[in-house]
Amino acid sequence: MAVGASRTRALDAFAPFAERQIDDNANYQWRIANRPDGNVVPSDFAWHAEDIPEPAEGEALLRTHYLGLAPVMRFYMQGTANTGDRKLGPGDVIHGRGVAQVVKSRHPEWREGEIVQGQMGWQTYKVSKMSPQEKFFRMPKNGLPAALGAGVLGMTGLSAHAGLFACGDPKEGERMVLSGAAGGVGSMVSQMAANVVGCDVVGMAGGPEKCTFVAEHGCSATIDYKADDMGAKLDELRPDGIDLYFDNVGGETLEACLDRLRMNARIVLCGSISEYTRDEPFKLSNYTRLRATDSVMRGFFVYNHIDRWEAVMDDLAGWISDGRLKPIQDIEDGFGAMPRALANLYYGANVGVQCCSVRGEPKEWL
Repeated sequence: MAVGASRTRALDAFAPFAERQIDDNANYQWRIANRPDGNVVPSDFAWHAEDIPEPAEGEALLRTHYLGLAPVMRFYMQGTANTGDRKLGPGDVIHGRGVAQVVKSRHPEWREGEIVQGQMGWQTYKVSKMSPQEKFFRMPKNGLPAALGAGVLGMTGLSAHAGLFACGDPKEGERMVLSGAAGGVGSMVSQMAANVVGCDVVGMAGGPEKCTFVAEHGCSATIDYKADDMGAKLDELRPDGIDLYFDNVGGETLEACLDRLRMNARIVLCGSISEYTRDEPFKLSNYTRLRATDSVMRGFFVYNHIDRWEAVMDDLAGWISDGRLKPIQDIEDGFGAMPRALANLYYGANVGVQCCSVRGEPKEWL
């Protein structure tokens, strides 16, 4: 069976989940049923409904409107990602951030009607103490949709901004290569690098449709990693080498870019999705190219940049408003679609930031 047909068949298995409906009479949740082995499958998820909780003194009740998705959620389900207090296991609500409205408040600092962005988990309501550990932020009323708080004006946006500017130090005219250019972080990095900084960006994506997409969003040229000879295309498009490589995939792609660094180049390690479902970790064989070119390879963890949240969101909102950053969010409709949306990420079926609309835009917004 062809890869595309296999992917379609696997995603179709989630169709019964997507048909599930929610109402405002219960709190619906997606919980871990089994730890994933490879990509997630329907049997890894358990649907649960319970009473809507009541907030105690010092708490607020939040109603979910949008949820964002990221590859790390599969690691949460496996129990291999750090969730801050304990590792998740079967029966636990899956972790994730989203956009919600305060519908009841017994907290002195949060008012009913406010729209917030923070750690909601895969559920339609949540009672929260609004503690610093949950990292809730008010969504500003700046004329932009609340949906953007689930991705572009959320952790995905912070990852793209921190990776590019705080770690990559891009400069006008630099020769840049970007993998995962059609994904959530990549689709923002390409536009910021090209339209804000003035870099020349070669974007990597899978398939002609995605390559067309990235060519329309900041990339001067593209590499189709599914069809092109990676090394030959890099030599053709970057004959003088690479000043900045923003890595979202790891593996052989990272190795190929390491072989083509210019002097004083930078590599930003944002993600390595090509390695996440491998049985054995990829072993990088040519890291010594960093020494030969006086180059730097730097990883980062988005939560280490949380103290810059307000400044970064101001930057991003400003670039959206002036047209230099077009927000791209691939939104699945309905809370039941969450498991399929996560599988989308590992099959490369999404374009832009993968999100889910639970209730759509809030009708009223303080």
